[in-house]
Amino acid sequence: MSPEYLGLAMLALMVAAILVGFPTAFTLMSLGITFGYLGMGFLVFDLAVQRVFFVMQNDVLVAIPLFLFMGYIIERAGILDELFHAVNVMFGWLPGSLAVATLATGTIFATATGIVGASVTLLGLLAFPAMVRAGYNKRFAAGTVTASGTLGILIPPSVLLILYGFVAGVSVPRLYAGAFLPGFMLSSLYLGYIVLWAKFRPHDAPNLSKEQQEHLTASQTLVLIFRGFVPIVTLILFVLGAIFFGLATPSEGAALGALGGIILAAAHKRLSFSMLRESVFLTVRTAAMVGWLLVGSSIFAAVFARLGGAQIIGDFILGMKLSPEVFFWVVQGIIFLLGWPLEWTEITIIFMPLFLPLLAEYHRQYPDSIATDAFYFGIMAALNQQTSFLSPPVAMSAYYLRGVASKLVTLNEIFQGMYPFLAIQLVSMAVLWLVPWLAYGPAVAIFGESFR
Repeated sequence: MSPEYLGLAMLALMVAAILVGFPTAFTLMSLGITFGYLGMGFLVFDLAVQRVFFVMQNDVLVAIPLFLFMGYIIERAGILDELFHAVNVMFGWLPGSLAVATLATGTIFATATGIVGASVTLLGLLAFPAMVRAGYNKRFAAGTVTASGTLGILIPPSVLLILYGFVAGVSVPRLYAGAFLPGFMLSSLYLGYIVLWAKFRPHDAPNLSKEQQEHLTASQTLVLIFRGFVPIVTLILFVLGAIFFGLATPSEGAALGALGGIILAAAHKRLSFSMLRESVFLTVRTAAMVGWLLVGSSIFAAVFARLGGAQIIGDFILGMKLSPEVFFWVVQGIIFLLGWPLEWTEITIIFMPLFLPLLAEYHRQYPDSIATDAFYFGIMAALNQQTSFLSPPVAMSAYYLRGVASKLVTLNEIFQGMYPFLAIQLVSMAVLWLVPWLAYGPAVAIFGESFR
């Protein structure tokens, strides 16, 4: 068999193995080494060592465990409880106030952590039972919790954008600036849907009765807001501001965030050795998973390219002579479909390296088209990959919620509640396409026109 067809066979086996359920990182490494040995002999071992060192020497990846640690510290310190309490008081006058408070809490927590599993789990423990007790429709409540918890992979500091910046060679601070408005635009669309649904279907999201409402004096309300809302928002603005304005690299900003998380936990008198130990353990476990995925995908992609598999796929797609806009949306459609069986980590680390060389070739031919810009492509792909958390059958957000609320809601009810928010995600992609300024505006304002 020729090396090119060995590469295609390796790609097919990789997809089949992941769908069957084999561990992704070790599947990538084993297939890369095995097929590399068949195609290039002992040279594959030198190639594998080079790719491992390439991953290890990338300074930007240091930000991943630090942002994860910040998120886990904030989560374990119970700061989300006070945040939800504060925003519930602040937005209590709106229709569907509990759902609005859930969304606001999820949005703020997303900017503080970027950890989807933690966000959905905590909202499922905190907000979902409160909505059910208040008489909310379970499907509506479940959709609100799962959609709110997924915002962390788009709104900075997003781990997804760090990984995309690594595989695409795009500046992470610029990606953070570009994702800021699209992330809050998506959150605003969610808010509009929640308020309108509660307004026109009040039996699905009834207003709280006077007995259920919390009656606080003005001074008590201010104390609650300054204790539960202001500190975490200040930390977020401090970390992101330092990164945006060049005062700190993403890794240094993440380190400041981790320190800030420890200070917040101490200020709330919830800092303990056991909590620190648990946060470190969770950080190391998640970061190790990402690290092995990066090493495995780097070896796999290098072998695939060396065998000529990437060249065959590239020649086939370029031979179709698609316009850059059609190519852009074909790839986004593939990413959307990949989100059904796969998670965002696998899509970003495994499949993006297959798409990006083609994008670069289109950019060489059409340098002025936003459809060929790796920066804009990455922001749209991050928005697109929100759908992977709400798309059955994998839809990890549904399983996170089901795991903590199994006695209150069925998996089918959660799926039904997620579909409207999935549609809103697709609408948000259309808005970003029609108004690219949402991505380019903040990036140009901070970094200037030269960043493009």
